[in-house]
Amino acid sequence: MPTNKKGVAAPDIKFIEKLANDGNEFCRLVLEARDLSRVVGSALEKVRTNKDLAIVSRELVTLAQDVPVTEGIETFGLADPDPVTLIGFFKDMEFNSLTRRVAERFDVDADSIGATGAYDNGARPEPSKAATTKNTPAKAKPKGGELGATPQNLGKDLGSIAYETVTTLEALQPWIDAAFDQGELAIDTETDSLNAMQARLVGVCLALAPGKACYIPLQHGSGDGLDFGDETPEQIPLKQALAALKPLLEAPSVNKIGQNIKYDLLVLKNHGLTMSPVEDTMLLSYALDAGRHGHGMDELSQLHLEHKPIPFKEVVGTGKKQITFDQVPIDKATTYAAEDADVTWRLYKALKPRLVAERKTTLYETLERPLIPVLVDMEANGIKIDRAVLSRLSGEFAQKMGAFEEDIYKLADQNFNIASPKQLGEILFDKMGLPGGKKTKTGAWSTDASTLDDLAASGHDLPKKILEWRGLAKLKSTYTDALPEHIDANTGRVHTSYSMAGTTTGRLASTDPNLQNIPVRTEDGRRIRTAFVADKGNKLLSADYSQIELRLIAHIADVPQLKQAFADGIDIHAMTASEIFNVPVKDMDPSVRRRAKAINFGIIYGISAFGLANQLGIARGEAAEYIDLYFDRFPGIRTYMDETKALAHEQGYVETIFGRRIHLPEINSKNGAHRSFLERAAINAPIQGSAADIIRRAMIRMPDSLTKANLRARMLLQVHDELIFEVPEEEVEKTTKLVSKVMEGAAVPAVDISVALEVDARAADNWEEAH
Repeated sequence: MPTNKKGVAAPDIKFIEKLANDGNEFCRLVLEARDLSRVVGSALEKVRTNKDLAIVSRELVTLAQDVPVTEGIETFGLADPDPVTLIGFFKDMEFNSLTRRVAERFDVDADSIGATGAYDNGARPEPSKAATTKNTPAKAKPKGGELGATPQNLGKDLGSIAYETVTTLEALQPWIDAAFDQGELAIDTETDSLNAMQARLVGVCLALAPGKACYIPLQHGSGDGLDFGDETPEQIPLKQALAALKPLLEAPSVNKIGQNIKYDLLVLKNHGLTMSPVEDTMLLSYALDAGRHGHGMDELSQLHLEHKPIPFKEVVGTGKKQITFDQVPIDKATTYAAEDADVTWRLYKALKPRLVAERKTTLYETLERPLIPVLVDMEANGIKIDRAVLSRLSGEFAQKMGAFEEDIYKLADQNFNIASPKQLGEILFDKMGLPGGKKTKTGAWSTDASTLDDLAASGHDLPKKILEWRGLAKLKSTYTDALPEHIDANTGRVHTSYSMAGTTTGRLASTDPNLQNIPVRTEDGRRIRTAFVADKGNKLLSADYSQIELRLIAHIADVPQLKQAFADGIDIHAMTASEIFNVPVKDMDPSVRRRAKAINFGIIYGISAFGLANQLGIARGEAAEYIDLYFDRFPGIRTYMDETKALAHEQGYVETIFGRRIHLPEINSKNGAHRSFLERAAINAPIQGSAADIIRRAMIRMPDSLTKANLRARMLLQVHDELIFEVPEEEVEKTTKLVSKVMEGAAVPAVDISVALEVDARAADNWEEAH
């Protein structure tokens, strides 16, 4: 519990340990009250300066155990309130529902109890004119800022609305019948968690027309802190409501529309319902306007409906006062939830016609909508994590970090907080006087990775050690320490969530946890993947497209040499090195191949001479010569880059080979650096986006292909160009062949790629061994 007592600012733990060992009682007390992990800061002077304050603070927060207590424990029990006084107060406040509840709880006649009149001096709060009554439409427009049963009047309002709270099966049935009759509805679930795998279903809202929506509360508490025993608001029991909704939500003849509906599908799946078919307004927007703006409901509502929806924080609060949705009073929940479904309905009607007008129906129907249920199953499957492996790695990383710390302190000739950019900058540039230091806007020295890389490349040991320490710290904090916290208590597996509209190019983004950014360039990073394991009797199968982006640039830019090299199975990086540096492929120096590899991938991302020079550790002039040589040998790539930039400037977007449009609205910016960045993005987007579309097509086809082949493999993860499956041991060979076939043929028949796609697939007990 907060005490508001001021203590001692954090001192250096080593000084405290020393003083404690010397018998200093005060420091012994500090040590007893603190975690003994490494803490670095100013030290002894803080201890001395604040000694008296700390002792006083300690006395103030120490519980007295000698207070003479003469009353028995029963005396301190919570007594029932006086119902007459309470009802009188509630009538003063016009708290009608609370008045009724108290009367029912204490079996008194509320009509015989009058208001006290104590608040008739004008201090009475403004009553809500929009309280939703059971199973009746709400009235309109609450007073300013108050949450009643209609949306906030911020910007353009939604016009005439009729939002209903449905708390009986009898009241629910007309909504179900109407949805069946018209063949479509908008739906939104309300839960108590953003984690769909752990979320409790609190309520469901339906919309059948603009302004016509209902909220079905399922697991709300009283929401007012006045629970008497097990009392809860009247609502349909969860199992009964789901049983009533199941035929509707699973009916193939009724289209279900949602905003980010993948979340709702997973929540309902965990409650025994498989909702289908579905539409998603977020993905409609993404298919139409990727790169123009975000695709969240609030932004889309303001953009297309000129209406600002009720902020979630106004319903549940913020900070320490924040509550979960099951604690929200049902009238407020109806206001918020029904508006969500209403807005979703209106967005659908605004966006769906644009698909036809802008010729994006095929994109949406082949790359967006059918991927939704595939990702729902993948997220529900999750992947098994070996806690023991992570624990061992975490301990090893901590030991390595400790060794680096000792080296760092020796090189710096003092102890300091390695994680503090300010202290590090002072060591490197003020104390040691290393060259190349730059200050940030705050006046502190910059110690970002590029600065330390430059210093390390110049032969300075301390920056190199710092970079290695940072790398281990990142692995430890982000993965080996954090991943166990993501293991689901019910499944024993980690369930990442995939964002379908989180990038502009069509790539999926993994969150909570992010499993796509586990470092693989270092041995320690790769070891983290050994903790991802198959269940007993299974293997993990990794299927990874081989150099798909280079194959696509060979196709898109029509580069004969690259096409032929791929057709002949030649090492593409060795071939590039041979072409540029005029050296034979046989017995090629590995460093020469590495340079060619950096150029190959750098060109795809529109790399500059400056960027390539930094990457290879060479002079900028030499890097410029390499790039010129590359374009001389592969002129088709230069032509592709120039034409793509020109087209992007002219029309404001580029497209993948499947028609996905990536908008670049600021590509004609007067800011040269920003314009150059967007030009590089324009060059890369058709290549990266086409690769993303291809793996989407493979993922969409995979479940049916496995089912038809009577194979039991489950698709678990997608990491850029790689798919990971869990496969029964006896089916590994057949599954490997089928997965490779589906992935290699994923572009057909939409696009006949002139360079064959190839997949590297391998099965093992853990992800790293399979990769």
